[in-house]
Amino acid sequence: MAKKYWFSAKPPGNGWGWGPPFTWQGWLVFAAFFVLLIGGGFHITPYGVHYYVAYTCALAGLLMLICSRKGEPPGRFPTGER
Repeated sequence: MAKKYWFSAKPPGNGWGWGPPFTWQGWLVFAAFFVLLIGGGFHITPYGVHYYVAYTCALAGLLMLICSRKGEPPGRFPTGER
């Protein structure tokens, strides 16, 4: 059984990392990231911008962790498995 990836790898020449999601699970993670990013701006910024910067870095790290576990291995051309 082939492994179902949530995120596509970027094509060669477009940098390292992941591109748009393949599956609804990937889109859900992507949407949740942006909702939490914007919502955190309203709730965390009043305490200080440095807290929001730390929050944003933590969210980005979590997104990268999810992409590394559930996405195609970066650095190779996507398989087209959608």
